[in-house]
Amino acid sequence: MSKYIVVVFPSDSKAYDGTRALKELHAEAALTLYGMAVVAKEADGRISIKQAVDDGPLGLGVGALVGGLIGLIGGPVGAVVGLSYGALIGGIADIANAGVQADFVEAVSDKLTPGKVAVVAELSEDWVTPLDTRMERIGGEVIREWRSDFEDEQIEKSIKALQAEVARLKEEFARTAAERKAKVKARIDEAQARLDAALKRAQDRLQRIDQESDAKIKELQQQAAKATGDAKAKIEQRITAMRADYQRRADLLKQAGTLAKQAVAA
Repeated sequence: MSKYIVVVFPSDSKAYDGTRALKELHAEAALTLYGMAVVAKEADGRISIKQAVDDGPLGLGVGALVGGLIGLIGGPVGAVVGLSYGALIGGIADIANAGVQADFVEAVSDKLTPGKVAVVAELSEDWVTPLDTRMERIGGEVIREWRSDFEDEQIEKSIKALQAEVARLKEEFARTAAERKAKVKARIDEAQARLDAALKRAQDRLQRIDQESDAKIKELQQQAAKATGDAKAKIEQRITAMRADYQRRADLLKQAGTLAKQAVAA
């Protein structure tokens, strides 16, 4: 599994010192850096992007996290207050895709006050001390969060619930009076449409994590090729953990997709 970090600095120059430090730590194999962006909290409360994350699969996680932070804490009033409904939904969706909890967003909101600048990154690390020490020396405050897969689990739960609902409605249709069949059939069609949408969501999610995991493993392999001794061994352990995490998540989504197809075909 990987982590997100948000390192809050008092100025642009300190934040860019932070980006250089992250790249140095990656080169030293103290951690593996996947994606990175720089954002600032303006005087009016807006979050502006000073350095966008690189395009491609490695940047998907940080891109979603930055989008979520802009949507949820980038309004003039901060948090959810003052945001349009569309911005709120976009922020929540991005945060769900990023895989972070509400308390992490709240911690970032508390620390990233107007005038401050933050480096947002996704990485793998074995120890927290190398990063913390380097960032503290520059004047940065580190906020960490494991990147979770609760979105994958939510997709599976949703499909299981819809599968049960479709089965129950079909049983009700078979037993209901003729004059009520049309209404029950409409309910079945609605539930199946939601099931189709959930299946598409599972398939899209699986494609995304496949691309991300493949890109991360390649990045780790390139880093391992330049490392020696204990550093190399630790990177190889990260590769093993990354593959195991991907397989677990992929199996979860594939099983959910199979359930959805079975429910639609029944």
